Amino acid sequence: MSASITVFLLAIPMSLGLAVAMDAPLEAGLISAAVGGIVAGLLGGTPLQVSGPSAGLTVVTAELIQVYGWRTTCAITIGAGLLQILLGSLRAARSALAVSPAIVHGTLAGIGVAIALAQLHIVLGGSPESSAVSNALTLPARLEQVVPAAPLIGGLTVVILVLWPRIPGRPGRIMRRVPAALVSVAVATAVAAFAAPSIARVDLPSWRSHALPEMPQGPVLGLATAVFTMMLVASLESLLAAVAVDKLAADRNSERTADLPEPGSGPTASPPLKRSDLDRELRAQGIANAVSGLLGGLAVSGGAVRSSANVRAGATSRASTVLHGVWVLLATGLLVTALEWIPLAALGALVMVVGIQMVNFAHIRNVHRHREFLVYGATISGVLLFGVLKGVAIGIAVAVAVALHRLARTRITVTEQDGRHLVVVRGQLTFLAVPRLNRTLGQLPQDADVLVELDGFFIDHAAYEMIQDWSNAHAAHGGRVVFAGRSGGRIAEPSSAAHSCCRPWTPWRNHHCHDGPDPAGLAAYAGSTEPAGTITDPDPAPAPVTGATDSPAPLHPGLIPTPPRSDSTDSTGGTGCAGGTDSTNITGAAPDGLSHADTQHAGAQDAGTKPPPAPPADYTPDHDAAPARRTGGQRLVSGLSSFQRNTAPLVREELARLAREGQRPSQLFITCADSRLVTSMITASGPGDLFTVRNIGNLVPPPHSERGDDSVGAAIEYAVDVLGVESITICGHSGCGAMNALLGAGPDTPDTPLWRWLRHGVPSLKRMASKRHAWARISGRLPADEVEQLCLTNVVQQLDHLRAHGSVARRLAEGTLQLHGMYFHVAEAQSYLLTEGIGAGHGLDEVFDRVGPSAPYDPYEPAELARTGA
Repeated sequence: MSASITVFLLAIPMSLGLAVAMDAPLEAGLISAAVGGIVAGLLGGTPLQVSGPSAGLTVVTAELIQVYGWRTTCAITIGAGLLQILLGSLRAARSALAVSPAIVHGTLAGIGVAIALAQLHIVLGGSPESSAVSNALTLPARLEQVVPAAPLIGGLTVVILVLWPRIPGRPGRIMRRVPAALVSVAVATAVAAFAAPSIARVDLPSWRSHALPEMPQGPVLGLATAVFTMMLVASLESLLAAVAVDKLAADRNSERTADLPEPGSGPTASPPLKRSDLDRELRAQGIANAVSGLLGGLAVSGGAVRSSANVRAGATSRASTVLHGVWVLLATGLLVTALEWIPLAALGALVMVVGIQMVNFAHIRNVHRHREFLVYGATISGVLLFGVLKGVAIGIAVAVAVALHRLARTRITVTEQDGRHLVVVRGQLTFLAVPRLNRTLGQLPQDADVLVELDGFFIDHAAYEMIQDWSNAHAAHGGRVVFAGRSGGRIAEPSSAAHSCCRPWTPWRNHHCHDGPDPAGLAAYAGSTEPAGTITDPDPAPAPVTGATDSPAPLHPGLIPTPPRSDSTDSTGGTGCAGGTDSTNITGAAPDGLSHADTQHAGAQDAGTKPPPAPPADYTPDHDAAPARRTGGQRLVSGLSSFQRNTAPLVREELARLAREGQRPSQLFITCADSRLVTSMITASGPGDLFTVRNIGNLVPPPHSERGDDSVGAAIEYAVDVLGVESITICGHSGCGAMNALLGAGPDTPDTPLWRWLRHGVPSLKRMASKRHAWARISGRLPADEVEQLCLTNVVQQLDHLRAHGSVARRLAEGTLQLHGMYFHVAEAQSYLLTEGIGAGHGLDEVFDRVGPSAPYDPYEPAELARTGA
């Protein structure tokens, strides 16, 4: 109920203002708002979306009214609705979202500029012209004839619209529950009633004179174009708003779930809504447009402004949307006298601000960053100069031209070092690049060793045949050819045969995919005698990898796996030193590729992990068999080479700065040596951020203990007293081998270095068994098993050990140091933080809270689209 009233109070001034902007009958705006709320609300596939007259349709509808008149425009609205019903029945809604964001935002921005120019004339006390160009050209003359009353009322409206959402403090939070649009129009109406009684106001004609649609009159092609244009803009705006509403509802539900108490101790969150059914939503919009046109109303589409207000007001079902339509319907009959007090200048200012907000500078920065500003600018210019449909067509044409230019833009460079030639092909390989590539390859010595690096994602058949013919001829003359992607990795099997472990979002992509022969002739260029890999036949049947002196196997067109460059860096310590650099990134290793043991006592193997079995005594390697998985040495060389090639150029400047200035980490991070725990990845840290200590079981030996360990104590003292870190985190993880070993230990456990170290974890076992301590647990659930229980308890116990260190105790007493407990669930890739009380030494429950995602600001996100009204 409260959400429906909030949206109703926003919809009334918006509907009247858009009707004024379109030069349509004012009651038509109210009709479309009521129909959009009731019809689209009942039938739509997005329950929380609120439909009504749309700012995006302002320019289209105004032009149609100018050309065909109001009654024919209503018939065009009906035709657009029927076309939407057809497209929704054909399940074409998802296809509408495939339009380039630069074109969509350019279209909306062009419409916004046109709206702002037209409404500026109304704010100045005049009437808008028929086009954006005419409005811009006649603006100087309008300024010469301006009457002060209308601009002052319009300016007051704009000031309130801008300042109302920015009122600070608790009063601001309470006042912002009332929509800024309603407040601005209400205040402007009250001021105009006393200060400008003769100002132009809303004039709602009698319903008896309301115009209904007529049979369309005009050229068939023009009418068909009008129907298609209205359908296109209304559909795109509705579907984009539906996606934005999904995002807003999901974010709101996540926030409420995070704030809930434990199960059984308080209220529960409302059940999450299903994702939008876009085809159903498109059909509902079509039905609403057909009904609105039949009743003499404006065209209807989903509105991001009204929908976001509905979500933020707490709506949980389509009831609020439908009720808002009912309130609008009642207002059209009961509030006519009150509505006629509203100044036209206030409504014009309201719609002008909406138009300005449609030109989003964050969108401009993003399209510029993605090198699509030309498409964006062309679309805006086309919409302003030629209309919406022609503007969209111009945008699409420019986008296609830009794509073709990028596809044809191929850079080819050749370098020579020690008699070996490196040919780097940047860009996509199409028939347009064949002549230049053929000329470049033909100039190479026939018996040369050549590495061809294909830095692109596509190769067409013409380029494929040319490269294949040249490589065969070059090999026939005694030359050596190796093909590689931009990471230096050998181009091998098609994607269907690739290892499923490779993921583009890690800095270690293709780590295990390089297992087998030396990739991209790395061994050859490193002076090794092992034959380099070549491109293999993408035939489903496995083919042996040929040596470099053999004729190269066929290259498959369109299959060039090129792992993305990674600028991921880390500050976690390598073996023998805490802090500084991270072995996972320097060596290019995957999370399971290297076991970290950054303190001397930890060793290279985590507890509970069995080493690979030794080969039989009579085993002899079969050199003719399929290549085996690469050894550690080969993997190390390959990873180091990959780092030097891809990552080092990106981080060299930052590392040079750190080398000059010295390290100033803000955190000491104590965690396990488990190879699956990559601190830089899970903390999103870079060089110089973390001072890291890794050992088996993330243990902190108490100071002055019988079996103390000076390496961990020294790292703590150095971090706290010398580096002056601000916080210390102890991080455990799921499936810890050290905790498994502790649980399985007995009286007859051999006194090995590993067990002597693990004895520092015995207090964690005793704490778990003690009845004086609450069980450590994850918020909302008990530990999955005994191992997880011990992993959680161990983090809490090691924090107690940490507080016993003199330097830590002194800084805690001064209030200049914070302690944190953390648990990382490897299988879920989920972090949990211990509640603040434990870290500070308070006797609260030992509860680990889930850390939720916090996405960076992205103006392309649906939530941002909803906020800006685009």
